[in-house]
Amino acid sequence: YGFVEFLSEEDADYAIKIMNMIKLYGKPIRVNKASAHNKNLDVGANIFIGNLDPEIDEKLLYDTFSAFGVILQTPKIMRDPDTGNSKGYAFINFASFDASDAAIEAMNGQYLCNRPITVSYAFKKDSKGERHGSAAERLLAAQNPLSQADRPHQLFADAPPPQASQGNVVSSLASGVPPPGNHPISGIPPAGAAVPWVDCEDPRSQIAPGTTCDGRAR
Repeated sequence: YGFVEFLSEEDADYAIKIMNMIKLYGKPIRVNKASAHNKNLDVGANIFIGNLDPEIDEKLLYDTFSAFGVILQTPKIMRDPDTGNSKGYAFINFASFDASDAAIEAMNGQYLCNRPITVSYAFKKDSKGERHGSAAERLLAAQNPLSQADRPHQLFADAPPPQASQGNVVSSLASGVPPPGNHPISGIPPAGAAVPWVDCEDPRSQIAPGTTCDGRAR
């Protein structure tokens, strides 16, 4: 591993967005902001993914499962030490149980590269058949203040907010509440609008509220 220092946080964020999980000399690299509390973020939300196609690599797993939440480490595909070929299963460590629960619910039994994969909580190391995701682990995770600071990257998070559509105006009028800036019931023109001139000699003229006889605003 190594460290790179940038002049600004924006430059660092851009490097992470571009370089994270890019293969360097045949191995995907993990790029994130350096921090001293990554180990404290490991709450035990570790999942097992089985029946993987041999062509699936770490980047594909990361891109697929990072949609559910923050992944603390590079997905670990178990490989043959001699050939480097995948053994057909992998492990992913999430930063929260909300993310791991969502991943298991959404992806278990789904097809990935023409194979249905199995997704479940991984067995704990040095345990007798006990899996991660227990009530005790969840309780400890809920009490960990550091786990609340990290949030997943959301698709289209930088998109502009939706503009008000005509349907919003229609529903507003239907409910009896006029849209902002208009006063159709009181006849009072919106702020900054031009006030029509009134002819006092014409009997057909009606002086609108908020105006004088010569058409000037009161």
